[in-house]
Amino acid sequence: MGEGISGGTSAKPEVPYKPFFNRTLDRVWGAIDERLGTQKWPLRPQPDFSFQPGYWTGAFVATAFIFQVVSGILLLFYYVPSTQLATAGGIYPAGAPLAWGSTYYIIHTVPLGWFLLSTHLYGAYATIFLAFIHFFRGFYTGVYKKPREFTWMIGTLLLVSMLGMGFTGYLLPYTALSVGATDVGIVLTLAVPGGTTLAPLILGNATDQALLSRMFALHVVGIPLALAGLLGAHILLFETHGVAPRASSDPQAKRVITEEDDRKMGKFFPKVFLYMTKWALFYAGGLFLIVAIWPWQLPVFYGSSSAGGSSPEPDWYFLWLYKVMDFQGVTPIIAVGAVTLLILFVLFLPWIDRRPLTSTKTHPRDRPVLVIVGNFLAGLFLVLTVWGGVMPGVVIPTSMYATYLGSILLVNIVLVFAFYARYRAQYSRRLLKRGAEGNVAPK
Repeated sequence: MGEGISGGTSAKPEVPYKPFFNRTLDRVWGAIDERLGTQKWPLRPQPDFSFQPGYWTGAFVATAFIFQVVSGILLLFYYVPSTQLATAGGIYPAGAPLAWGSTYYIIHTVPLGWFLLSTHLYGAYATIFLAFIHFFRGFYTGVYKKPREFTWMIGTLLLVSMLGMGFTGYLLPYTALSVGATDVGIVLTLAVPGGTTLAPLILGNATDQALLSRMFALHVVGIPLALAGLLGAHILLFETHGVAPRASSDPQAKRVITEEDDRKMGKFFPKVFLYMTKWALFYAGGLFLIVAIWPWQLPVFYGSSSAGGSSPEPDWYFLWLYKVMDFQGVTPIIAVGAVTLLILFVLFLPWIDRRPLTSTKTHPRDRPVLVIVGNFLAGLFLVLTVWGGVMPGVVIPTSMYATYLGSILLVNIVLVFAFYARYRAQYSRRLLKRGAEGNVAPK
């Protein structure tokens, strides 16, 4: 084995086996490239280390947003944004607002309408959930550090805009729950400084129809245009700087992938394209499976005698804010002021997370203060969301919520600094060992 056939010369090495479908795929992409010139497109290749889900959370958000656009356009064919009551003999339930009646019509009459509407609703949940995942992933790994400060700021505005999409879309089915929750949200919105100036824009002539029309216009035209512009700018900056390198404990670690690095990476077509397509299909399959198992049920319409006296409850991504309003002593101005400060903190985080306040390193283990802040925000969001779902509208005494929130902060501080002290001790021992071996002088 391995010897030459004659003359003692070694045999010619065998060419590694290459499946036929790979050769065929190469020909297909070669033909596409020849006709479209894909290699000249301004789409950056991606490094090999980035081909894992954690580096593609932003692509997941963009994919979910595209699904929302498509399903939303299809729903526009049937939805009627009107508070006028349907009359007997029509296609909508008599006595119900047309907004609710057209939603009912989509679910019960349009072929696969229940599937389309549930896909749009659950897709909105998934988009916002993935946006939160993308935010916290970037927060912990310090992707906002130089030169990606403006990328982070635009991403923050994208997250706020997505929450705005969720808020304006919640009213459109015109159920008793959605109208009540929207009224609370408007009270909070008008509580900001200058809120009285916003009142005519949001409320119009103070009729139910004016409010619904404005929410519909914002949900279908206004906010989507802002989202499209912000998303375009976000992608443009991503193409400029490339994917953020791995989080590092080295303060001098390279934060930019150069054009020379690009030439060492795989092409956008087909490697990156097929990778993104795979996850897009995975997302669609998961979304469709959830919709098929748990189709959305339409609550009773606003004004129905069977609506009862239930507390207004928003979708899950705003439950935390509504629960804050149940805290004793918290007024709408205080709640809105706290949220505004939080948004400003996140927006200008690239300039806050700098020396001498924090570390220039990007690895979470070297940034205990920011990890505590991130853990507290995540814990606060989860606790208040569950709390709001279990006890909606129940007033919480000051001593109770102060104890709960203080406990969340204290546990975070103890755990993070315990792990940080352990890490620093191990790091010091490694330096001493290297110094003893003559490799590196301990610092």
